[in-house]
Amino acid sequence: MDKQEPPVVVHPLVEGTRMVKIHGDSVGKAHSLRDLQEFMRRYGLDTVDLDNSALVEWRGGGSSVWPETTL
Repeated sequence: MDKQEPPVVVHPLVEGTRMVKIHGDSVGKAHSLRDLQEFMRRYGLDTVDLDNSALVEWRGGGSSVWPETTL
């Protein structure tokens, strides 16, 4: 039996964003955890533990890997 991909996949950082897929659908480019959480909320996944590898797959770095914000 093939290993099933988690519902949320966060791809590596490219040009200041991380592409997010939920249930195989590209839902947008996240600049921060806040963006990711908003995408997940829209898909009804607002109570997902971001550190649960069965639910979220982090590619190219974990939840702490985001572009630096400049003001």
